Amino acid sequence: MAPTAAPPTATASPRRWAGVLSLLAVVLISYVDRVNVSVLITDRAFTEHFGMTGDRVLQGALMTVFLIGYGLAAFFLTPLYESALGARRGLLVSVGLWAALTLLSPYALGALMFIALRFLLGVSEGPLFSLKTMYVKEHFAPHEVGRPNAVSSMGVSLGTAVGLPLITYLVHRYDWHTSFVLLALLNAAIGLPLIALFIRGRGPRRTREGRTGQESAPAGPRRGVAATLREALRTPRLGCILLIEIATLAYLWGSSSWLPAYLLQERHFSLAQMGAVSALPFLTSLASGFLGGYLIDKLSARRLPLLFVVGALGTGSCVLLVITADAAWLAATGLILAGGFWGLQGPAIPTLVQRHAPAGTVGSAYGVVNGVGNLVSAFMPTAMGAAIGLGGGHSFGAGYALLIGAQAVTLLCGAWLLLRPDPPATEEPPVRPRTTSPAPPHPTP
Repeated sequence: MAPTAAPPTATASPRRWAGVLSLLAVVLISYVDRVNVSVLITDRAFTEHFGMTGDRVLQGALMTVFLIGYGLAAFFLTPLYESALGARRGLLVSVGLWAALTLLSPYALGALMFIALRFLLGVSEGPLFSLKTMYVKEHFAPHEVGRPNAVSSMGVSLGTAVGLPLITYLVHRYDWHTSFVLLALLNAAIGLPLIALFIRGRGPRRTREGRTGQESAPAGPRRGVAATLREALRTPRLGCILLIEIATLAYLWGSSSWLPAYLLQERHFSLAQMGAVSALPFLTSLASGFLGGYLIDKLSARRLPLLFVVGALGTGSCVLLVITADAAWLAATGLILAGGFWGLQGPAIPTLVQRHAPAGTVGSAYGVVNGVGNLVSAFMPTAMGAAIGLGGGHSFGAGYALLIGAQAVTLLCGAWLLLRPDPPATEEPPVRPRTTSPAPPHPTP
């Protein structure tokens, strides 16, 4: 029988939590990067430069193309990263590519080249959340994953909340080129050093010579890329988790892509008001996401889907308020509350994957979920643009109605999970933290 590793001790907490906070920062930067074009499509100099002024479908496609690249990479590259690179080296490769592609983007020679760079940027960012999920799984015991999942995922809301007003300021204070250059510097100067200093692979593994070393090769055979992907596809409840991920991401990409334009053109906010109000829904989701992570560690596994049911009901109701409100302040209130209910759901998705994925395939299983989720939800910004365009380009109600439909999917899936018996979780034993001297091996019967 193989030796069973001891659970992480309190002495390991500062090191592993430094990694979680570093992942938070990397996710934050990546989401500032993603919402860049949401603000740029409101800037006439940018849209005229690339020939997309007034074309709502093409403007929405900028996010769609990025997400298609992201989804393909999350699905196909994650098994390679998991089996060959690991979390640390995979993140270093990804963030290095983000910086280079972001720096090249403002110098694209026409719309076609710019769209191609957006696609490649999506490819480079694709494995991010799978690598993040791998890190949490490797360094935290099963009953502890809720809070690190929530904290590291806070970068989604915080990055969007920071990114929208920051890019608005840069574009209108300087020009649209400046936003790309600053984002490239953030990737290179903050993301890469944090990963190099604080992200580590699994705990010590015993080598064939009997020594203990950080990230050393395991004695057993390494599972191949294809085998890892096949095993990941056997994750129980995978179809339902996929639908929830698709619906959750569809809300994120649809709302964030059109929020600046909605506030400026439908509700007639000033630029300063737009920058402040656009940040509030995501700041609210930041707090509710942490609440969701806290509740995950308190709720039994059987009741975890309650977060999807409550979150979907609240989000859909608040978006309905946004569509029907006559007063601009009431619509803004609906947006803020919708962000809070939506954020409650976020940490529960990686937790489901961590609990149910076969041993050794957590990163790849989440790659499947995140990859397919982004591929399908990628079309939400374009679909909303088409719906808005049908009303002459200035009626956003039809576009926002699609967000209610997405939350209805989450509601149905959450209710189904609550009613179905939960399959047994497939957890790996947590990894023993680094110690000053190697522990004696257990005898094998």
